[in-house]
Amino acid sequence: MNTKYRLIVIAIAVVFLLYALYHQHFNFVVYIAGGIGYLVWSHYREGTVFLATQAFHKQDYEKTKRLLSEVKNPDTLRKGRRHYYEFMLGNIALKEERLDEAEYHFQLASRLPWKRDSEKAFVLINLANINLRKKRYDRVPAYLELVKKLRLTERQNNIVEKIELELNKHI
Repeated sequence: MNTKYRLIVIAIAVVFLLYALYHQHFNFVVYIAGGIGYLVWSHYREGTVFLATQAFHKQDYEKTKRLLSEVKNPDTLRKGRRHYYEFMLGNIALKEERLDEAEYHFQLASRLPWKRDSEKAFVLINLANINLRKKRYDRVPAYLELVKKLRLTERQNNIVEKIELELNKHI
């Protein structure tokens, strides 16, 4: 739920809360207050990252950027959302050729816990690629060594091989 709809739902819930208080239906007051509390909690801990992830998978990067901009303080996101937040911002910055910003977001994402090796591998591959594009050839092997320690997909293995070939041309 994005911020606008979350606020609308909270406003409607407050109206129901006031109605329940006026008619002394205290059991409903507890449920409504709990629902409002959950909406506020989820706004800070979940944000709009899930919606942004869906837009990102559909390659709608403008919508992804808009949804991620609704997250005012990414430090309050839970770890399970923060790494996707940083990964998507890094990819968007990379697509817009803002390499320094992309590297910053991928660096943050690389330090957060990932459930699957293949997800963390994409972050490290992107960092290796960015450093290759920035002609910082001394950093690329370090990222590639970290990637090789993870369980990779066939596609990721092919990307790593291409980066190694490109690196060998410049060393």
